[in-house]
Amino acid sequence: MSQIATIAATIFKRAGKAQRFVVAIAGPPGSGKSTLAEGLAEVLPDSAVIAMDGFHFDDAVLARRGLGARKGAPETFDFGGFAVLLKRLRAGEPDIAIPVFDRTIELSRAGAGIVAAEARFILVEGNYLLLDEPPWSGLAESFDFTVFLDVPRAELEERLLARWSEHGRSEEEARAWVASNDMPNVDRVLARRRAPDLAI
Repeated sequence: MSQIATIAATIFKRAGKAQRFVVAIAGPPGSGKSTLAEGLAEVLPDSAVIAMDGFHFDDAVLARRGLGARKGAPETFDFGGFAVLLKRLRAGEPDIAIPVFDRTIELSRAGAGIVAAEARFILVEGNYLLLDEPPWSGLAESFDFTVFLDVPRAELEERLLARWSEHGRSEEEARAWVASNDMPNVDRVLARRRAPDLAI
C-alpha cells in the first residue's frame, strides 16, 4: 500500500460515520502539503482541498503595512477570514465559495472554488495550521485530524530554491529571497508547532 493510501485509510477510519471530517495538513514551505492534499483527494471519496494560501494579503496591502519583504509569514495572511471559513466548513454550509491563490500572478482569486454540501472530507493545507502562537493556536478546535510533514531543513531549502527558479527568478534572486524570507518561515514552523495526530 502506498503512503498516500495508508494515510487515506487512517483518515477514513478516524472519520467513522461523521458527515464532515476536517483534516489539517501542515508543514513548512516546500514540504509537499499541496501534493499530499491533492493525492489524498484522489482516493478519499467526496473530498475537497482548501489551501490557506488563498488568504494571502494582496501585495499592495503588504506594501502599505511594510510587510512586502515578509510575504508568507503568519502576519501576512487574513487569519480572521480563514478562521471564519473553517467555521462555515465545519457547519456544513452548502456551496461555500473559497479563494484560490494563483502563484503565476502571485494573487488570490476570490470565489475561485466551491466546496459542495456533499463534501465529506475537507483537506485543509497550510504552513501555520499547527503553529503554537496566537491567534493560530486557536485553530486547534477546527480540525478533526492533523498531519505534519516533517522534512529536513536542508532539503526544504533546495526545494524552495528550485521553486523560485521555476517561477523565473535568477539564481541570485532566488537565493536572496529564500534566505531572507522563506527560511525564517521554515524555522518558525519547525520550532513552534503543536503535536500532530500524524507526522510523516
